[in-house]
Amino acid sequence: MKTESMSNNDVSTKDIWKVIGASSAGTLIEWYDFYIFGSLATIIASHFFPKGNEVVALLLTLATFATGFVVRPFGALVFGRIGDVVGRKYAFLVTLLIMGGSTFLIGCLPTYEQVGILAPFLLLLLRLLQGLALGGEYGGAATYVAEHCPDKKRGYYTSFIQTTATLGLFVSLGVILISRQSLGEDAFKEWGWRLPFLLSVILVVFSFVLRKKMKESPVFQKLKSSGKASTSPLRDSFVEPANRRLVIMALFGATMGQGVVWYTGQFYALYYLQTVLKVNFVLANEIIAVALLCATPFFIVFGALSDRIGRKKIIMTGLILAALTYYPIYSGMLSASGFNAAMPELGSPNPNVFALGLLVWIQVMYVTMVYGPIAAFLVELFPTKIRYTSMSLPYHIGNGVFGGVVPLIGTWAVARSGNLHAGVFYPIAIAAVTFVIGCIYVPETFRKKLADT
Repeated sequence: MKTESMSNNDVSTKDIWKVIGASSAGTLIEWYDFYIFGSLATIIASHFFPKGNEVVALLLTLATFATGFVVRPFGALVFGRIGDVVGRKYAFLVTLLIMGGSTFLIGCLPTYEQVGILAPFLLLLLRLLQGLALGGEYGGAATYVAEHCPDKKRGYYTSFIQTTATLGLFVSLGVILISRQSLGEDAFKEWGWRLPFLLSVILVVFSFVLRKKMKESPVFQKLKSSGKASTSPLRDSFVEPANRRLVIMALFGATMGQGVVWYTGQFYALYYLQTVLKVNFVLANEIIAVALLCATPFFIVFGALSDRIGRKKIIMTGLILAALTYYPIYSGMLSASGFNAAMPELGSPNPNVFALGLLVWIQVMYVTMVYGPIAAFLVELFPTKIRYTSMSLPYHIGNGVFGGVVPLIGTWAVARSGNLHAGVFYPIAIAAVTFVIGCIYVPETFRKKLADT
């Protein structure tokens, strides 16, 4: 009888790429759906909340945006259990449909002027459904791909899943920019903002067809056929002391810091350009999009490198670089923008676009370091029978709770204190704490075979 590691190593390279393609396409679309909201936050604020105070409306919109992150751990528990009991494939077919339906319906919602308080309530409800779906998506996709991979190339192959979050954000920015340029600024703000939400249904149908054709993970099939699959993955993950310790260690020693670095580099940077430095909406999105495009290949570079030197070294290096350099980076962005703090209403009339793009790119490079190896690390950390559930919860608490509130806390801190650099104090602190805990308590995993975990 073949061992577990032989089962996944026997999968052909051609089949692995089919698995990666179908998993990545669906995950990219789910991230696209999720991040359209964040990319359009300033416009959504004007349609779904009372007019009169733009800062309050934006903060309420960002709070609604953050609820989608905060609810992700609950999605991880619900769909993680389904994935560990029923199967990986079934779980992320369901998450795709929930995400796609919720996103489409956001594009159909009436505004505050039309239905009053019902508008933000419906928006919040759909945002919660998006968060639940995404809470089950990532763990399923990462686990499914990893369980098809050769042991010595797991970082490389799973890093393609890691690119999907950034590519989903990149695609959302691209669709928004094309729609805005095609319709004109006034039409886009009035009704054109709905198009990116509505168009997502086409992508969801395409991805569902791809995923429907996929087979179950060979590692999970073998486990289930042997009768060793967990019947209560929640209890096995969080009540059994050894596994509970792994969950806590993964959260505070890896994903907590990874989450804040991700959302600082790819979201707070955008809000900082738009709402603090007052850089033109289109130009700010173009700066972010180019930085993402230039940095995205490094997810794969660092994922592959982690197969050779280890996951932990790369993740910890990204965390400490972020903690040490965020403040000078954002000071440099302030200087490069040409922003006049004495006359903030003038905004940034002549920003140094190259310098701003370079500083954002550096932040996204930190993202690739902490995020590229994280899927392989989490998969290897937990036993197969509880892998979906156990890896999903710390990942989504780290990213959804600690990371997802970065734009909200950063924007609030600047507005409350008047200090234009106050927004980076929170991610600096979290990244530093995670670095210390990770260096002391987190084990290296890259030499483990799935049969041994």
